[in-house]
Amino acid sequence: MSRYVIVGNGTAAVGCIEGIRRVNTDAEITVVSEENHSVYSRPLISYYLEGKTDLERMKYRGDDFYEKNGCRVIYGVRATALDPSAKTVTLENGETLSYDALCSATGSRPFVPPFEGLDTVKQTFSFMTLDDVLALESALTDTARVLIVGAGLIGLKCAEGIRDRVGSITVCDLADRVLSSILDTDCAALVQSHLEENGIRFMLQDSAARFDGNTAYMKSGQTVEFDILVLAVGVRANIELVKDAGGETGRGILINNRMETSLPHVFAAGDCTEGYDASAGMRRVLAILPNAYMQGHTAGVNMAGGDAVFDNAIPMNSIGFFGLHTMTAGSGDGEMTEERSEGIVKRFFTKDGLLKGFMLIGQTDRAGIYTSLIREKIPLDTIDLELTKQAASNLIFSQDTRKKKFGGVV
Repeated sequence: MSRYVIVGNGTAAVGCIEGIRRVNTDAEITVVSEENHSVYSRPLISYYLEGKTDLERMKYRGDDFYEKNGCRVIYGVRATALDPSAKTVTLENGETLSYDALCSATGSRPFVPPFEGLDTVKQTFSFMTLDDVLALESALTDTARVLIVGAGLIGLKCAEGIRDRVGSITVCDLADRVLSSILDTDCAALVQSHLEENGIRFMLQDSAARFDGNTAYMKSGQTVEFDILVLAVGVRANIELVKDAGGETGRGILINNRMETSLPHVFAAGDCTEGYDASAGMRRVLAILPNAYMQGHTAGVNMAGGDAVFDNAIPMNSIGFFGLHTMTAGSGDGEMTEERSEGIVKRFFTKDGLLKGFMLIGQTDRAGIYTSLIREKIPLDTIDLELTKQAASNLIFSQDTRKKKFGGVV
């Protein structure tokens, strides 16, 4: 009987399990989970703090998921060493697992800069896992002053989640704008203004130089008094298991479009990987949930002897802050055109006759049409581009394309 090991227990792991079972219903599957929780949807952690969801509804699969799929799950344990020649992986509890194929779905971890005096801060938190959120929740009070270091997705979702549960929130970042990795200056300014209207204070182009207890001494010379510190500076892919075994890595574990690493019988999927960005034509870490699942599923199919590829991954983020919805996808490479109306901005980036990326602020309806144009590299001269900019609709496609995509004229 074949034996498969999945290191990690997030979205990519679920995809991997379901990919294996699509091909092989009898194989042994062992999941090594560093967390003590069954799989949950990490993007929902801020909504948990807002009271918009609960622990039960955060589950990514039902309680019987592992049993139905014949999986053994080892909770609360980290994999420490991989031996590809012996086809074994060693766990920190001393157990050694043998495998016929293994998938590293180890995700990422918070990056914590070496701040001077950080050890003097009594209440310091990250904001990536369910345990992070439960720990932070226990510290929240309605008078607490919160300092969030980092104005990216993680920091801003934390700010939204706790806004109504604390006294004040200050967000600092060395960048000159919020969400600097996905938004340009103009679009970022719109989001920042909306966040400020909802009580979030920003200190941009500034960050903590050092800490002394509950005082942050900023690079600008200012000081910020706080009760709770949240570090949301960034993340780093967990590549060590594969890297230490001799596997090729960059910012992430290098994979091909079958999710194979450079090590025999070792696959990788999710936030720990560096794969192909179809919109930019280059390798990069694409740490988003849909890609994690598809990578995991592709890895699982191939681990079990099937044949699958995933070669149209693109960066994509769909987020909302206090009712303002924002979506970005693809790259900002190429000529930019814009559609703007009251409270709505749509920016499209085109190059070589193709849609390469977009930014949508205030209206994200049917944005899947745009992502389809990017993923499938549909020539813009085959669609009504002006209609596309105004409203995403299946009618933008030619009749022949609609027949191929939707099975008829729609």
